[in-house]
Amino acid sequence: MDYRYQEWRDGLHNFNDHVILTLELCLYMRHGLQCHMSVSRMISSLESFRGQRFPAVSIIFQAYCHFEALTDTEYSYTCYSCGFFPPVVIMDIHRSRISKLEVSELKTPPEHFDGQHNAEVFWDSVQLEMISRGFFPTCSKNPFEVHPCYTHWAPWIGKETRKSDGLLNTEFKKMLASETEGEVSSVTADRLCEELLKQNEATLQTLCKKCGVNTSGSRTDLIIRLMEKLTDQQTCVDVYKSICSASGGWSVVACPHGIVYSLKFNLHIGTPRDFADLLLSWKHFPNVCLYDSACALATHTNSRVPHNPPFYPHDGKLVAPTQENLAQAVCRKLKVPLLWLKENHEHLQQNGHPVTGSSHHYALYNKLHEINAKDPDDVLRGADLVPELQDALKSKGVKLLFADMRKNNYFLNSMSASTHVFLMRNLIEHRNTFCNQKRLDN
Repeated sequence: MDYRYQEWRDGLHNFNDHVILTLELCLYMRHGLQCHMSVSRMISSLESFRGQRFPAVSIIFQAYCHFEALTDTEYSYTCYSCGFFPPVVIMDIHRSRISKLEVSELKTPPEHFDGQHNAEVFWDSVQLEMISRGFFPTCSKNPFEVHPCYTHWAPWIGKETRKSDGLLNTEFKKMLASETEGEVSSVTADRLCEELLKQNEATLQTLCKKCGVNTSGSRTDLIIRLMEKLTDQQTCVDVYKSICSASGGWSVVACPHGIVYSLKFNLHIGTPRDFADLLLSWKHFPNVCLYDSACALATHTNSRVPHNPPFYPHDGKLVAPTQENLAQAVCRKLKVPLLWLKENHEHLQQNGHPVTGSSHHYALYNKLHEINAKDPDDVLRGADLVPELQDALKSKGVKLLFADMRKNNYFLNSMSASTHVFLMRNLIEHRNTFCNQKRLDN
């Protein structure tokens, strides 16, 4: 009779009856990952310290994922200060790549598929893959393996924040050439320059070859030559696709304190559609959405719900686009107080936000992304026009969040897609918990 040892009280975690980890080692790896150390680096350090040889790092890493999948983690994705429904959210895309992901091989979904994904079913299947690895030899095929596809690839939003378990992911519509072209049109040369500065020399040389640019010289020379080529919109799109060819990275919705509320791994280039999917899955739409392509976000989201546009009034602008308002905004003389961000309305408006009481929803950008605005009316989307938003704009919470996420790319990007999304959701949950506890202690 086969017997599986699984006595947690002994302080041990059994992975596959051959590799057994102490719970202390599992927790050590959890904290190490929060400090942006890969499991391979941690194990190499321990082997050197102990003077012993451990099992293969890949097996130990699978054992750690096995441990996390069996741990009763809430994944609440909530800020203690902002509650379940933050009135102000900051949205951005974390650039991330998976070398093993072939998006071109994804099958077209059924004709009547509406983009609804059951979040609990999807994430349970991802956890089941992590758990089942302890029951199948490495050389055999795992029947519970989860592969990216348009019909079974859900984002994550906390249970209290989302409308229901059915979350939107309409990436299959990006396959339509007309829609993809419209959604990628928000890519600007300045935004691409930021991405180019993050690339290594080998990647820059590859991009130069594609654009017909001289590949000799320093890294700075390569970037300058590429920037000169980015005056053409089509070249911008082609370079952007090359940088994000393996995936569209993570669409992240966070509160001003840097606590993540929503995560969505994009199979294609990230566009406003991905954030619209997340926001339309929320139980209560935020009053203020800060995003670098605010106009594109408002236009796309309102087109998805034409009978009841979420961004209202003035299509998400702070005031009506009259000549007087535009002139004052350009001269930096216009101020639009949103007093309900600090003090609740005395009476809850119809469909009002449960925290502020207001039913108004604005799509704004901060001053750093003002250059992305193409429409002259977009000057009325400046977050600096709202006095009550200045604390949120000065907060370093979101900047630290994305800085932390970038530090993990060197080991996350080499994983399979299912392992990548499992570990990312897990890392963000533990980071959220740590940041919440730090705020409570302070």
